[in-house]
Amino acid sequence: MTRKNKGILTVVSGFSGAGKGTIMKELLAKYEQNYALSISATTRAPRPGEKDGVEYFFKSREEFEKMIAAGELIEYAQYVGNYYGTPKAYVGKQLEAGRDVILEIEIQGALKVREQFPDALLLFVTPPSADELKRRLIGRGTESMEVIENRLARALEEAEGLEEYDYLVVNDVLEECVEEVHEIIRNEHYRVSRNAGNIREMREELKGFTRRQD
Repeated sequence: MTRKNKGILTVVSGFSGAGKGTIMKELLAKYEQNYALSISATTRAPRPGEKDGVEYFFKSREEFEKMIAAGELIEYAQYVGNYYGTPKAYVGKQLEAGRDVILEIEIQGALKVREQFPDALLLFVTPPSADELKRRLIGRGTESMEVIENRLARALEEAEGLEEYDYLVVNDVLEECVEEVHEIIRNEHYRVSRNAGNIREMREELKGFTRRQD
């Protein structure tokens, strides 16, 4: 029996400031051959150091709404006044090539992905505590206190939907968190429900033994 290497679509969400972006960068740097990180489109302004086509595809509101109208997004949502969405073409191409695709999106988008891809793996990243979340948001130094307060209010709303996810990952020590995410995705490949083809092949091989004995 030859093991089929089918890519898994993994959705990683988390409170703003939980460090999910850093986790994804470290994961891809360490296991570059295993994963493809889907790049989201957004209407928010680039932060210092961010480049178009690397962290995000930065779009105007008009450009983004044209993508919506053309059906070019798996999902999209508005968050703190900006659009975020997942382009279809890149995701489909990587999954067909057998690579595990990671989508780093917020909770609304994650649930929309689950509707289209029922076997998608959903992970939620959180800091060890709410106090640590607030400290990290302030420590970024990129947003006003008003925006930070909006993000904390949003985090409370998101916490109500955590039961929809498959795994909760606490980002305390970065290196350990990266390994935990990698192990979760790797082990998911062995789930029985993802190996229907291998199971059928094994049964046919066993039937062949039985026929030869007859």
